[in-house]
Parts: sequence; C-alpha cells; structure tokens
Amino acid sequence: MTEDPVRRPVVPEATPRPGAADEFDARSLRAETAARFTAAAAAIDAGDLSFPLPGGGATAERFAALRAVAEDDLCLARLVEGHVDALAVLAELGGPAPAPGRRWGVWAAEPPGEGLTAVRDRDGRWSLSGLKQYCSGAHSCTHALVTARAEDGRRLFAVALTRGKYEPVEGTWQALGMAGSDTPDVRFHAAAAEPVGDVEGYVNRPGFQHGGIGVAACWLGGAHAVARSLRAAGRRGSGPHTDAHLGAVDIDLHTAGLVLEDAAAGIDADPMDRKGGARLRGLRARAFVEAVCERTLSHVGRATGAGPLCHDRRHARDVADLTVYIRQHHAERDLADIGALVSGRDER
Repeated sequence: MTEDPVRRPVVPEATPRPGAADEFDARSLRAETAARFTAAAAAIDAGDLSFPLPGGGATAERFAALRAVAEDDLCLARLVEGHVDALAVLAELGGPAPAPGRRWGVWAAEPPGEGLTAVRDRDGRWSLSGLKQYCSGAHSCTHALVTARAEDGRRLFAVALTRGKYEPVEGTWQALGMAGSDTPDVRFHAAAAEPVGDVEGYVNRPGFQHGGIGVAACWLGGAHAVARSLRAAGRRGSGPHTDAHLGAVDIDLHTAGLVLEDAAAGIDADPMDRKGGARLRGLRARAFVEAVCERTLSHVGRATGAGPLCHDRRHARDVADLTVYIRQHHAERDLADIGALVSGRDER
C-alpha cells in the first residue's frame, strides 16, 4: 500500500513503558499514556511539537500531526487532541491564557444522567458540582474545559483539577479499547470555575465544527495503524484475496486523507464560517472517515483472520482502541443531520 506523505511529529517516549509488559494491565497502560502525554505537552510548550490553530492557514498540518500521533498511539492521541483542542477553544473564546506546564482536557460529553451543575454565589464566583462522564486524562490533566448546566443555560468553564474538588470515579471505564486514555466519570465537589464564553458559546462557535474534524483525523490515524498488519500480509504475498482487501483499504485511506485536506482548506478559507458551511463540512468529514474506519476494520479482519488479533498485542490494541474511539461518532443521527441540511430543511 502506498502511504500518504504525512509530516510526522516526534512524540516523546516515556521511560519506563509499563504497558509493554506481557500481560494486559489497564492501570499500566494508563500510566504509560499519562507519562507520554506529559512529555508531549511539555514539547508543545517548548515549540518542539506543533499543532497550528485551526483557521490560521495551516489547518492541514494540524490534522496531519493529529493523524500521525494517532497512528503511533490512539490513547495518547485522545489526550493530545483534547489538550490542543482546549488551547484552540481558549484562543477562540478569549479564555484564560494557558500557562506552561498545564495539561488540558475538554470534558463536554453530556449523555443522560446526573450531569454537572454550575452555580454562582453572591460575589459572582462560579463553582461546579455533580458528575461528568467520559473525562479523558482524568488522572493526568491539570486543568479541563468542562460544560455544565447553569441557571441561564449550558456554559463552558475552565477548572483547575484540584485534589479534593474533583474525584475520578474508579471502575467507571470498563472497556479494553482505549484503556490507556484514562476516561472514567469524574465527580466535582464545589470546584472553583471560570466561565469561558457565553451561554451555548462552546457549541455555537465556528471552531466547534473545526475541532470535530480534528477528532476524525485521529480516527484516520487509528485506521492506518490497524492496516499495518494487512500491509505486512500483502508484502508476504498472501494471495489475491488479501491483495483485494489491501486495494480496497488503500483507496479508502487515501481518499479519507484527501477529504481531510479539503476540509482543512475550507476552514482556512472561511475560519469564521461567514458562508455557513462549517457544520455540513464537519458532519461530512466525520461521517466519511468513520465509515472508512469501519470498512478498514472489516477488511483487515477478513483478510488476516484471528492470527494478528490473538498473537500481535499491538494490533489487538489498535483494533480495540479504534473500535471504541469511532463510537464518538453519532452514527445515523449525524447522517440524518446531513440529509436535513442538504435537503434544505435544516438551515442551522
């Protein structure tokens, strides 16, 4: 398979790497990923690892860098993507300037359940209490951008993750896939918070759509990682059926890369979304890349059988991680949104 040329950031290795042990151990994987995330965040602070802000003329480089980190390690990419997305959100909404040494997460999932509540005291100070689900980097982030329900609507807040004010809930992430991403529920206890932007400002800003495509770039990196075993089988000359699967995967991965490049060009041409195309662009890119990932998982599995899944720990992790990660896509709900937009019934 001919691989697309990608400018690959050098992601710092952490030593030791306890996740390299012979037995699967989620705690060790989390520790390994956290150490690499700490090193990567320091490299970003130092300018040694670059993720240009979206809309500044180098969005394709941002997506390529995210894809490259994900091809190396999807769990690490989940944390790095959250960190650089937080930096973009703070820049776009005029939040507090990110100081060196901080590791940011973006915890904005809002599935059914208890949720997080923001209250303001008489002096105008905000605090957060309640439960937030899907908090990647819960033990390794120092700060997070968190959505919460306030009296006047949903808001985004910057919060320092101070011991005693937030508590990762052990046992709330049972998946083997993305085990290293450290994504449990987190309970907040009157944690001091600073509002970032206005009510619903987090989702209504143009960068919300731009950031969603950055996640798709990580998915694509994961698909390239999964395809490694198929490329190896092709080099061994495993037969015409393997070649057919390899050809199908090559077409998909190559085209998905072009879709991201086209999306990046569209963002750079209209970063403030004055033409109103950001939402459809984001939905299309995410839906296409998710479908490519699904097909890649299927082609690779059908071509290589159970062998790599049972005997190649790296491949088994890549498959499990990608299977979980792409479930961030909203599936038929997003496809229905695309249909409503192109039919003209949804003008958001």
